[in-house]
Amino acid sequence: MDRLIIFLATGFYSGKIPKCPGTWGSLAALVPWYFFRNLPLPSYLGMMGLVFVAGFFLAGSAEKILDRADAGPIVIDEFLGMFITLTAAPNHPAAWLLGFLLFRFFDILKPFPVSWFDQRIHGGIGIMMDDVVAGLYALISLQILWALGSRFTG
Repeated sequence: MDRLIIFLATGFYSGKIPKCPGTWGSLAALVPWYFFRNLPLPSYLGMMGLVFVAGFFLAGSAEKILDRADAGPIVIDEFLGMFITLTAAPNHPAAWLLGFLLFRFFDILKPFPVSWFDQRIHGGIGIMMDDVVAGLYALISLQILWALGSRFTG
């Protein structure tokens, strides 16, 4: 069971790549997202709810297995953050790339309240929530930037 938990919590082992596990996890998230992206919005939101609940349990369990708080290889939170960022994303690879870059920006910079969740809430819920908020920042930014860009490009 520990192997399955680690496999899922590390984003199919993408978080075990030595350098920048959050970035690799965010990139790996694009694969399942690509297949979920055309779900009707209620189904897409339901899928994200399931990932959140599963991530809460998986991340908390993986912390114990790895014996490290918010261990770098745990990237199930990046998967959810990317899914949030790309909710209703324009059907264009440039939008997907911009979403990825925005999510990584907010996940690394950790503006308030991302930093608050990261520093004060521990365990599975804390691991998930800072990326939820970073994903929301990136979602809003992506939608605004894409709309503004569309106004200028016709």
